Amino acid sequence: MNYKIKDLPLDERPREKLKEKGAENLSNEELIAILLRTGNKTESVKDLAIRITKDLENIQELNTITYGDLIKIKGIKEAKALTLLASIELGKRLTTPRNQKKKKVTTAEDLYETFRIKTMNLKQEKLFAVFLNTKNEILKYETIFIGTQNKSVTHPREIFNAAIKNSAVKIILLHNHPTGDVTPSQEDIAFTNNIKEIGNLMQIPLIDHIIIGENTFFSFFDHQML
Repeated sequence: MNYKIKDLPLDERPREKLKEKGAENLSNEELIAILLRTGNKTESVKDLAIRITKDLENIQELNTITYGDLIKIKGIKEAKALTLLASIELGKRLTTPRNQKKKKVTTAEDLYETFRIKTMNLKQEKLFAVFLNTKNEILKYETIFIGTQNKSVTHPREIFNAAIKNSAVKIILLHNHPTGDVTPSQEDIAFTNNIKEIGNLMQIPLIDHIIIGENTFFSFFDHQML
């Protein structure tokens, strides 16, 4: 039998508290408990929510948590993981102004400052593609691939299909090194050269590939490797 919110004493039920006092007065654990809905055979949904938040260094880690991370947590299966991920993504979208002025990229550091938060504490490589217009303004960015701790492989078609879909005229790639060392591997160099060649053929040039490490970054453009 799974413990549910209705099994909690009335004054401990997050939903009742939300109705009476508003969402802003709920703790992180209580908000997560509402999303999870049920606990498991050994703990209530509130205890499960408390355990999840204790496993995080801070609540901001939820910004970069993945499906794989979530289902490794005891008591979290597919439905709960997907609900949490959908809620996190919706929150991100709500905090982005709809008519926000397009951000212009002038240096590699501009993008590093934006994406280092998105890769913080990740234990696997994550590859992003940033799509630009003729003014070097960001049209959109997409997560292209999430790899294992020491391996990240993707096919160029995924990058260029997304570039065409977003009407991009230039591309910048970014990925993190979970080790913190930003020195490009031979695989990084070969992959970058491959994307560069294809981009030139398709007239959607790759203008930089940035590797994000621990409090530092490596730019192929800045090192004249593009």
